[in-house]
Amino acid sequence: MAEIWLDFERPIVELERHIEELRIIGTQGEFEVKEEIERLEKKAVKLRKEVYTNLTPWQRVQLSRHPRRPYTLDYIKEITDEFVELHGDRYFGDDAAIVAGLGRMGGRSLIIIGHQKGRSTSEKVERNFGMPHPEGYRKALRVMQMAAKFGKPILSLVDTPGAYPGIGAEERGQAEAIARNLREISILPVPIIVVITGEGGSGGALAIAVGDRVFMMQYAIYSVISPEGCASILWRDAAKASEAAEALKLTARDLLKFGIIDGIIEEPVGGAHRNPGEAARRVKEVVLNSLEDLNPHSPEELVRRRIEKFSKMGVYKE
Repeated sequence: MAEIWLDFERPIVELERHIEELRIIGTQGEFEVKEEIERLEKKAVKLRKEVYTNLTPWQRVQLSRHPRRPYTLDYIKEITDEFVELHGDRYFGDDAAIVAGLGRMGGRSLIIIGHQKGRSTSEKVERNFGMPHPEGYRKALRVMQMAAKFGKPILSLVDTPGAYPGIGAEERGQAEAIARNLREISILPVPIIVVITGEGGSGGALAIAVGDRVFMMQYAIYSVISPEGCASILWRDAAKASEAAEALKLTARDLLKFGIIDGIIEEPVGGAHRNPGEAARRVKEVVLNSLEDLNPHSPEELVRRRIEKFSKMGVYKE
């Protein structure tokens, strides 16, 4: 994968590269560098702590979109023993922006749904940059309903800028597809675990994010609109996205405080992209523990509690 780093990451990366170079020199036995390596490693630990403890909301937005960040298929590869992808919505076609299929994890069989972005230019175009069309949401619902039919739990991995807003998508019923998913998923009689792994963008995310347990990765975001979109509306200037990110309260800490999510999955130091394997291990642990907690509940109780959970969100006056 290409060496792409954010501005605030670069001092850390450069220091780590210098440490690695010194290690190579040390193994060649030409110089005594052990003390210098120890000093720089302490400096690196301190720098990481300073940088990642004091991230602004906009920097967290940047991390959630990091091009090296693991996507749904990366997580599936790490957390499942086997996975069979299913395709098509049985109405129009297949949407590569949504991955759906059957998997086995920790001795359990389950259904896994998730947004999939691309890495190379061609893959980004194929996956439509992780922005689903209506057929993507209909595919997700079809597979989720299959899970209900066979009594299998569902894991949903959310990472999208939002639903695709193109004319073709609107002509094929984008809004209806999202609305139908919200209604139908809310009454599925099986456990549903949702993990927002990167961007949780508006209805495009919510369409597969109705669940009994909703978690966010530490540096993920979840919002009704992107910071750029919000800035364009409020200030008519997308350059004010950093200000919008602050106002939107879209970080995992904010959403846990508001009761929108049920928990935060801590990422490896520096973010999931610095250690994808460890990030996936933590996701798997949380998912398995949640399924263990939800397993004793009857289908009727799962549906009742899920509807109550989402009905209590927000503040309003009659």
